[in-house]
Amino acid sequence: MYQPLYQQLIEQLGYLSWPLFICAFLGLMIILERLALLLYELPKRDSWLTQLRQQARSATPEQRQQLMTQISQGRSMLAKGTALLLSHGEQSRAMREEIVSLWLVKQKSKLLSGLKILHIIGVITPLLGLLGTVLGLIEMFNQLGLSDGPVTPSQLASGLGLAMNTTAAGLIIAVPAITMAHLFTLWAERRCNKLAHALNLLNLWLDGFDQALSIGTDSAAQLCSKAATCKEASCQSQAAELNKEAELNKTPLTGLSS
Repeated sequence: MYQPLYQQLIEQLGYLSWPLFICAFLGLMIILERLALLLYELPKRDSWLTQLRQQARSATPEQRQQLMTQISQGRSMLAKGTALLLSHGEQSRAMREEIVSLWLVKQKSKLLSGLKILHIIGVITPLLGLLGTVLGLIEMFNQLGLSDGPVTPSQLASGLGLAMNTTAAGLIIAVPAITMAHLFTLWAERRCNKLAHALNLLNLWLDGFDQALSIGTDSAAQLCSKAATCKEASCQSQAAELNKEAELNKTPLTGLSS
């Protein structure tokens, strides 16, 4: 007679079926929710920052208003943080840094939400599997104790099956839960660092530092070119000073000629 899948699992896992089902369901929901957030925070949603870096214009009131209009429809964390920063653009830089710092703490807790529960699930489910192993062995020994005849494989099958199935189920739930919890934690920390870096550059940009948005984005060739340009400009400046000094030395002192 055909039995539904959940009834087969209940028979194979015994008393620990529902605790393992609940852990598996919670872990799956947390992983799916974190994956949705990860896809929602893809870098392509913040393409406006790349365009702003290419413009490299000063933070005039018109530029601020244009940027506010551009990111008003954005729902990514960077867009919201930028909107918060621009809304307090009249404050001092230290005050803006404090506001952004408090906002980043809240966003980090949002990125890490649910991951502690995922860690707990990864720790509990192997213990539930071990408990199922112990219960399966107890059941097997009880059946052997009630039997007066020789031990048959059928007497061992049910107890050993319960012991092995619960252990396997616990590990099957624990390994993805722990792995995904660590991966999501690494992603959350990296995302928070990128948010802090971008908002600090925008904060400098609001203070009138035009090249702030290009910090950390220049290639090696661009850096060498800028260094050569600066060196050339320095050499030209020194040469101009020497020429000026030489001209002063050649000029006759009219006051002493008479």
